[in-house]
Amino acid sequence: MASKRSRLIQRREAVGHTQESLAEAVDVDRTTVGRWESGRSAPQPWMRPKLARALKLTVDQLADLLKAPTTAVEDVPRTAPVRRTNRDIDLVAAVAADSAESAWFLRFASASNVDDTLLEQIDADLARLAGDYVSRPVSELFHDIGTLRRGVFDLLRGRQHPYQASHLYLQAGRLCGLATHVALDLGQYTAAATHSRTAWRCAESAGHNGLRAWIRSVQSLIAYWQQDHRQAADLARAGLPYADSGTIAARLLSLEARATAALGDTESALRAVEAAETARSTVAAVDLPGVFTFPEAKQWAYAGTALLALNSDRHVNHAIAASSRAISLYESGPRQEQSSGDLLAARLDLANAHLAHGDLDGVQEKLSVLLDAAPDRRTASISSRLRALSARLSEPVYAGSPIVLSLRENVREACSRPALTNSPELPQ
Repeated sequence: MASKRSRLIQRREAVGHTQESLAEAVDVDRTTVGRWESGRSAPQPWMRPKLARALKLTVDQLADLLKAPTTAVEDVPRTAPVRRTNRDIDLVAAVAADSAESAWFLRFASASNVDDTLLEQIDADLARLAGDYVSRPVSELFHDIGTLRRGVFDLLRGRQHPYQASHLYLQAGRLCGLATHVALDLGQYTAAATHSRTAWRCAESAGHNGLRAWIRSVQSLIAYWQQDHRQAADLARAGLPYADSGTIAARLLSLEARATAALGDTESALRAVEAAETARSTVAAVDLPGVFTFPEAKQWAYAGTALLALNSDRHVNHAIAASSRAISLYESGPRQEQSSGDLLAARLDLANAHLAHGDLDGVQEKLSVLLDAAPDRRTASISSRLRALSARLSEPVYAGSPIVLSLRENVREACSRPALTNSPELPQ
């Protein structure tokens, strides 16, 4: 380390004096020379001529030398230099590597293959497809749903911020829900179950209760149309703890009512119908459009199916009122919100209700609209209900009725026509 040394020391060393020899030359002790050199004292005036001669200077030169500032020169270190051990060097390298990893993770965490504008666009496309699904044929929407779903899957294979990933999982879950509905309408229940499990996994990743509850409702539908009514009721109940907003509680309770009615559990069915009406009265939040919401008309359609299954005159009359109410609400609403599937189902329920009362003219009236419906409006569930009605019309009790004979032939002919499940544009 550098220290400051006086010009006097430098001059003494330049002429070959030590402190001792200079002290002897000017007749003072060595400590006095040391004080001069350190600047703690100065030579007396009478001493300066002798000191000048010893240093081979004039008196004026000595005076200048004594006034000159000290200069920094390199001292001999008093202690040995610090030496790093191998362990010290290893630790320094490790700290540097640690910081490099943090810098890499900063770049990694900051990277994203999406932005908020893209998420908004996907939301808009999803809402459009969900809304269109209610009133447009599945064949017109199938490819768009699949394309958007695969696009979201691809985005999730990339990098995005946590809130963006959560939103993408929510979108993926909803799109898998739409795919579940497509498979349901085609009667492909195994495929529907696969889509619904993927949708559930996405809902879990998004941490979204509304989607969890909605997926349980769709899984209940799958079980119902596979004739597993107990499982359908259990799945509807399993969704209720997640039903924290919107119309989903009314949907789940309506599904429970329909499934328990099919099981012959009149008490549970009626209790669920009433609970669904109560849930409807407390709805405040707004759902997504289309298949993600549960309109009042659809609730009345489900109630009609449940009440009809209870198979008593009193409940059949209530079923007629409920199904008629569903048709009235749908037909008085905006065309784009009129569910063709629910309208056909409600008319089929009315036809069955009139048949239960022996009102064959009423059966013929309600079936006329359904039998004239375009094939691409007849989903697997509608085809299943038509076949069940055809079987009822074939019962011996109706054997002698010309009206029933005509109805049976019309229903059989409708069942034989290509329907949605036979569309060449969709997978079989």
